Amino acid sequence: MRDLCFVAMPFGTKTDVAGPVAFDAVYRNIIEPAIEAAGLEPLRADEEVTGGLIHKPMFERLILCRFAVADLTTTNANVFYELGIRHAARPGSTVLIFAEGRGQLPFDVAPLRALPYRLEGSGVPADPQKSIADLAARLEAMRTEWHGNQRGVIDSPLSNTLDGYGFPDIARLRTDVFRERVQYAQDIKQKLAAARRSGLEAVRDVERGLDLDAIESAAVVDLFLSYRAVKGWQEMIDLAARMPKALAATILVREQLALALNRAGDDARAEEVLLDIIATRGPSSETYGILGRIYKDRWERARNANETFRAPAILEKAIDTYRKGFEADWRDAYPGINAVTLMELREPPHPQREELLPVVRYAVTRRIAGSTPDYWDYATLLELAVLANHRENAAESIGNALIAMREKWEGETTARNLRLIAETRKKRGEDVEWVEQLVAALSG
Repeated sequence: MRDLCFVAMPFGTKTDVAGPVAFDAVYRNIIEPAIEAAGLEPLRADEEVTGGLIHKPMFERLILCRFAVADLTTTNANVFYELGIRHAARPGSTVLIFAEGRGQLPFDVAPLRALPYRLEGSGVPADPQKSIADLAARLEAMRTEWHGNQRGVIDSPLSNTLDGYGFPDIARLRTDVFRERVQYAQDIKQKLAAARRSGLEAVRDVERGLDLDAIESAAVVDLFLSYRAVKGWQEMIDLAARMPKALAATILVREQLALALNRAGDDARAEEVLLDIIATRGPSSETYGILGRIYKDRWERARNANETFRAPAILEKAIDTYRKGFEADWRDAYPGINAVTLMELREPPHPQREELLPVVRYAVTRRIAGSTPDYWDYATLLELAVLANHRENAAESIGNALIAMREKWEGETTARNLRLIAETRKKRGEDVEWVEQLVAALSG
């Protein structure tokens, strides 16, 4: 999926003291081909039909789209309002353009770096190929910069004038804190919470009563995650296809779409989505964590099918993927604990297991000390205790995990890991009855 580039500009033909400006021709002949030449997908305000107030989808596109182009010609009030929102929401990756010979840009934006383009007397672009090349080069440079700096090219005046200004990191908002930190219509939030407790059909009933084009993006994402909670994998896939483009392109949605695709049996497409995120957005612990799960599933299928040579190779790939996820963010213990667990399952156990175990333990204990622990923190401590054969620590951790569990699939995920450990150790002749009791408690 290509990154979206939102275009803020007037529509139709506008006339100022210098003559007409055919903005639709500017878009067709300069902006649209330049964005496509840079490997991005253009998204103009009128191209995505949505219901409700026009401001809601416009706000969401301005905030969610990683790149944006704003045409300041004729100093259109709407465009400047949208540019102000963009500068407040995103630290960078916004290109300003304007038509030459149309007077001075307003004082507040005059110091900003803007690309000029030329118009003929009729208001259509003159020498559009040069303008396309200039704009495409600027956008391509921004894409390149994004790989080395996850904030992108810094061009918002707020970045330079207000020390410590906190830009929202909406695109990488973690799913495990989404519902706690994002506020939206409380009636929808409560309906979804109740539906998750009742099951898949109840979540479907909530969706039937919603107008996806009129509700906030936060509500759409919570619906998306509610289907995940009740294992509605195909419903997640279908919902992602109906989302507004800007929302569907966020890392959060694409990562969870990959998870759903894998659980629905389409692991090839899931892998493709995640590898594309890594190639275009850079590595993250969450992306590699979900990708590691895909390879772990493949390994288990190969092992169960007695694929003697293929299974060990896939297991090594899964270990390496989880390890990359942990290295992408040492604070996130999830890919780390999966890496060391798979190292335990290897025959013989992976030599780096003992080296990585204390690092994972430190990561989760520091996270617990610095925030309110959640299910995954206690589940990680539980797996660490099992790997170290610390029965007392395991008993304490599973009690905390069961209390903190929000959704049944969470416990099933941990039980699966512990079951694999028990099976491997049983083959080695070790006592695993106590581990099997932990599996039963998580699966109940």
